[in-house]
Amino acid sequence: MNFSTKAIHSGQDPDSATGAIITPIYQTSTYFQNGVNIHKGYEYSRTGNPTRTVLENSLAAIENGKYGLSFASGMAAEHTLLSILKPGDHIVAAEDMYGGTFRLFEEVFKPLGLRFSYVVGDLESFESAITPNTKMFWIETPTNPLLRVYNISKLATLAKRHNILITVDNTFATPFFQQPLNLGADIVVHSTTKYIAGHSDVVGGAIIVNDDETYLRLKFLQNAIGSIPGPFDSWLTLRGIKTLALRMLQHQHNALAIAKFLTTHSAVEHVYYPGLESSPYYSLAREQMKGGGGMVSFTLKQADVNIVNNFFKGLKVIALAESLGGVESLVSYPSLMTHGSIPPEKRLKIGITENLIRLSPGIEDADDLIADLDQGLASSQNKDKISNCK
Repeated sequence: MNFSTKAIHSGQDPDSATGAIITPIYQTSTYFQNGVNIHKGYEYSRTGNPTRTVLENSLAAIENGKYGLSFASGMAAEHTLLSILKPGDHIVAAEDMYGGTFRLFEEVFKPLGLRFSYVVGDLESFESAITPNTKMFWIETPTNPLLRVYNISKLATLAKRHNILITVDNTFATPFFQQPLNLGADIVVHSTTKYIAGHSDVVGGAIIVNDDETYLRLKFLQNAIGSIPGPFDSWLTLRGIKTLALRMLQHQHNALAIAKFLTTHSAVEHVYYPGLESSPYYSLAREQMKGGGGMVSFTLKQADVNIVNNFFKGLKVIALAESLGGVESLVSYPSLMTHGSIPPEKRLKIGITENLIRLSPGIEDADDLIADLDQGLASSQNKDKISNCK
């Protein structure tokens, strides 16, 4: 099946008990047994729930994977994944990453004995960072928030040569635009809160794998740790998957139109979008993705937090908020919001500056979003309205 058909049908057969076309919300914590361990496949909803099972099968299908696992959040998925490692194991990670992932690495797992190296993201830097204890490569592509694109196939080849697992956070690209398992990745992680659910009304995460042994270990940890989504959260995410293809086409349409507009604006210093021909990642994005995706980041020419805050205050349609990937447009300020947990000197080294803005265009009319950005940029240049962003 092609992607749109998979998103609507794969793993989502009519309910076996009632024939319901839409998967029911099995809002139960436990299940009747005819005798000790004699049941219909479910014992306790931490271990398994029919609504969650359908979600996990659907997630696997749209990523072209064998197994899907769902979690209460993207961070819960990452926590469970890192739990397959042991003290002394080493991870090489591309340094441009979500601030919450960096916090999980440095403040949760590093004290427990995992070791991390952060590299610029090219093949040579990954190879030079490998040690005898390296067990995993970790990349986002495109990255959050600078939208760098990494060559999954080449990194996967390098990883396999050294018997290293490669994990790809595919949240920004989504399986509609990019399928890392097809490119050689071992593990795909998602914050399903974002584009996959797509309506800013549920928090969730996912891991998708092909290897039987890796799946069984993760499945054990999913149950043992217990950070699973409830039936209603699973149902909301399933609802989002059905329209993922349509939404991503509109997100991309708006992102490209906005990126082109921003490149022409006098108040904008630089635009980050891999779908622009001027992007250094344009060729690679065309090679391993089916489009440029829905995210745009840009810097203002004036690097002042109060000027940036005036830009936010000038927006009337686009909302200043955490998160991304919803049907409504959201904008954020990475240095004090999504990446605030990264030390200032490291943020600056990566390129997360005080004039950097991350934009998640929704599926509204592109002309309305451009007009809103235009008035926001005009407001940012109004020196009579300087406001305090503290």
